[in-house]
Amino acid sequence: MKVLVTGAAGFIGSHVSMYLLERGDEVVGLDNLNDYYDPTLKEARLERIKALPSADKFRFVKMSVEDRDSMETLFADEKFDKVVHLAAQAGVRYSIENPHAYIDSNIVGFMNILEGCRHNKIKHLVYASSSSVYGANENMPFAVEDNVDHPMSLYAASKKANELMAHTYSNLYNLPTTGLRFFTVYGPWGRPDMALFLFTKAILEDKPIQVFNHGKHRRDFTYIDDIVEGIIHTLDTTAAIDPNWSGEKPNPGSSKVPWKVYNIGAQTPVELLTYIETLENALGKKAEKELLPLQPGDVPDTYADVEALVNDTGYRPSTTIETGINNFVEWYKDYYKV
Repeated sequence: MKVLVTGAAGFIGSHVSMYLLERGDEVVGLDNLNDYYDPTLKEARLERIKALPSADKFRFVKMSVEDRDSMETLFADEKFDKVVHLAAQAGVRYSIENPHAYIDSNIVGFMNILEGCRHNKIKHLVYASSSSVYGANENMPFAVEDNVDHPMSLYAASKKANELMAHTYSNLYNLPTTGLRFFTVYGPWGRPDMALFLFTKAILEDKPIQVFNHGKHRRDFTYIDDIVEGIIHTLDTTAAIDPNWSGEKPNPGSSKVPWKVYNIGAQTPVELLTYIETLENALGKKAEKELLPLQPGDVPDTYADVEALVNDTGYRPSTTIETGINNFVEWYKDYYKV
């Protein structure tokens, strides 16, 4: 296949690009290499892709998804078979500081992706949603059948909007779309604004770490390899109509049109203090903790029900936090020459 991967220099996008190339697909990787975090890390991820034996099937395009004219030209010229859309303005806390960035990238950018898919007969669009769409829902574990109408941040609202926009295009243009609700992704080559990265850097530098909600909230931490496997399995399982869907009792997780959403999570919520303890063991060093209240926009707990993913694709995430954190620490020490 010829696959467009947006956000290809990002944490998840770079891993997905490598997986597709290694199995023989052709990949066009798109990224604008913005400075939301250190672009040097993004460039290093791209160099890692270009070092693959199959790198001759990879082409990088520096472009922003909100650039309508450039996106139209890219889709028309390249004739993609499928699209994995991972480019987005990420981060719950940053959405409070800079809300316009989320409208530009996550709403306008996603509209350009949908239009590109519509006009160029894309066989399947797989895109990143987020566990944050569950918002104020406290019914655990979060299932795709649950209501997601109470987002707690603009980031979450933008991801819910993506799911609604995708459904519209699946309905109007018979475009198969699958949204993936990722649960707290971590692992080697991760984002520097994520907790594991921040904690590791601070502990190694003998600086205190900020622990919100006094470390009592729980997250369904999901290792990067599990996320990538989930993406590939869904990419290969084109969204289809749910024959049992009823407008009288509508199921929020499927539809009478070719539209699906799935959770990808480890199904094992871990308290933040336990996560930190596992990191301390991997580093062989204790953390100095600054205990703080819950941040605005954050939710206390996340916990994924992945049965829909398992039933439709046969894949279930399985990496433990001990394995995942050890792998991250090994990468971090090697990459930063600690």
